[in-house]
Amino acid sequence: MHSDPDRPLLHFWFEFASTYSYLSAMRVETVARDRGVQLVWHPFLLGPIFKKQGWDTSPFNVYPAKGRYMWQDMERQCDKLGLPLVVPDPFPQNSLLAARIAHAGRQRPWIGAFVRAVFDAEFGQGQDISDPALLAGLLQEADADAKAVLEEAESIDIKIGLRAAVSEAEALGIFGAPSFVTVNGDLYWGHDRLEDALDDALLLTR
Repeated sequence: MHSDPDRPLLHFWFEFASTYSYLSAMRVETVARDRGVQLVWHPFLLGPIFKKQGWDTSPFNVYPAKGRYMWQDMERQCDKLGLPLVVPDPFPQNSLLAARIAHAGRQRPWIGAFVRAVFDAEFGQGQDISDPALLAGLLQEADADAKAVLEEAESIDIKIGLRAAVSEAEALGIFGAPSFVTVNGDLYWGHDRLEDALDDALLLTR
C-alpha cells in the first residue's frame, strides 16, 4: 500500500478485542474509499493502556451495568448494519497474535480483508482469534502468505513495533477503540464518530 499525496488521510486505530472496533472495521474501508479518503491502519492493544488505569480486563467487565448496555447496543447496531453478532467466550479475546499479524501487514494489500475476517470470526461466529490455525486460514483467504506472515509476526521487530504502536496511541491521547486521528492530530473516539472524522479529514484538504 502506497500513500497517495493527492488524497486526504485518516488514521484508523483499532483493537481486535473491541466490540465497537468490529462495527467500524467492517465498513471503514468502503466508506473511506467512497469519500476519497485514504485509510491508514493502526492495530494496537488496549490492555497496556487499561492497566495504567488499574483495569485488568475490559471496562465492560469491570462495570457490569456498562457491559449489559454495550451488548444491548451492539445488538441494535449490528441489526442496523446487517452484521451477525455472537458474544465471544471468553470476552475479551486474546488479540495479541492477531494484532502482531495486522501490524506486520498494515501496509499490505491484504490488510483490510484480513482485519474484517478476524472480526467476523470473533464477533460474527464466536471463534477464538488467539488460535494460530484459525489466523493462518484467514490469512490464506486474504491472499497472504500465511506461513511467512506468521513467522514475521513472531519476530522481534514486529513485537517491538506493536509495543511502539501502543506508546504512539498513548501519545496521541487514545484511550479506547476505535479511534480516528486526522493528519493535524484531531482525535475522534467511537464508531459513531467515523463520519465526523472523515468529514474532518476532507476539510483539511480544502
